[in-house]
Amino acid sequence: MNAPDTPALLDAAIAAHADRLEEQVIRWRRHIHANPELGNREFETAKLVAAHLRRLGFDEVREKVAYTGVVGVLKGGKPGPCVALRADMDALPVTEETDVPFRSVVRAQWNGAEAGVMHACGHDTHVAILMGVAEILSAMRAELQGTVKFIFQPAEETPPLGEEGGARLMIEQGCMDNPKVEAIFGLHITSKQHVNVIGYRAGPLMASSDPFYISVRGRQTHGAQPWSGIDPIVVGSQIVLGLQTIVSRRMNITEEPSVVTVGSFHAGNRGNIIPDEAKMEGTIRSFDEGHRDKLHECVHHVSSLIAESGGAQATVDILRGYPVTSNDESLTHWAVPVLKRVAGDGAVGVCPKTCGAEDFSYYQREVPGFFFFIGCTPKDKSCKEADANHSPRFYVDESGLKLGVRSLATLAADWLAANAG
Repeated sequence: MNAPDTPALLDAAIAAHADRLEEQVIRWRRHIHANPELGNREFETAKLVAAHLRRLGFDEVREKVAYTGVVGVLKGGKPGPCVALRADMDALPVTEETDVPFRSVVRAQWNGAEAGVMHACGHDTHVAILMGVAEILSAMRAELQGTVKFIFQPAEETPPLGEEGGARLMIEQGCMDNPKVEAIFGLHITSKQHVNVIGYRAGPLMASSDPFYISVRGRQTHGAQPWSGIDPIVVGSQIVLGLQTIVSRRMNITEEPSVVTVGSFHAGNRGNIIPDEAKMEGTIRSFDEGHRDKLHECVHHVSSLIAESGGAQATVDILRGYPVTSNDESLTHWAVPVLKRVAGDGAVGVCPKTCGAEDFSYYQREVPGFFFFIGCTPKDKSCKEADANHSPRFYVDESGLKLGVRSLATLAADWLAANAG
């Protein structure tokens, strides 16, 4: 198949090939779904992907990038720049509760404990979609005006404790080089939108994600005489309340939203003993890197001063997790008309920001990137009632996979044509 010279003919050719591939893409998705693998352990998924790319005659197929990642290079028949497409491959430690015939019954070890394993976030669809794109673009490679790099990435949901992984390690190990990537596209399936609906947003789309850990050290004593010790539970409780004032009183909420959440609080083991220590864990979410730094500063400041006022000591550790996923403004404005050509004007619209995080953000720190959402909730079901990504009952209407294939294939081919020469 040759790439036509006009967008209309190009779209028609890609759509026809996507129609022929639809059942195969669904079969790939179901196979991957029934055989999920956790972060940095995507061995069989990587083998499936690498074998597929080699069958298609890719110029280069590199395996074991960032443990299990696969990078495929498809050189077009005409000179031009390099664009990248990315799919994440890892599943989650979630026990599946759907009733589909290809449901996962896999169990595995995750951070020292046995857990069910499920593609509860839709990464199985991302891999199958990108495999379909690879087949379409390889068939029209003679007319491609540049190079397409296919990045199949492990451990987007974070690697196991004590290991590196994900997009950052893929970049460190050269996935964006040789040839150098100049732009990157990615998508994510979501139950927040109906099937065959595309959501996008210029600028900040998904939040940064920074875990924090607070230890409050008091002095243990009998619960009947609290005055003879220092109660870390009371002090810790005051810290929890104090942290809630950071967003409401310290941040300019007219600029960007942010979140500070304490999700875990542990202290003591008996009702009549005031313990020495209380421990908390939480998360900080932001859509602006300057706000992110200020939030870190405030969490340290509030925790330390409240602890000091109660005679205790607070140790605060904040880890820098995924950065803000922010779509390049000019690339977004270029991409939206392409998506509307593929999906129709009424099926493409601006979506709300989400406080979820994505390590696609690391690629966007290297080159202009555009990340968008494709809905997977059946048309006859309310998105508000649909089980969310990461739920054990997360459900994908597979009729939307074809739109994912067409969208990424068209974005890549169009971008190369627009930036060649």
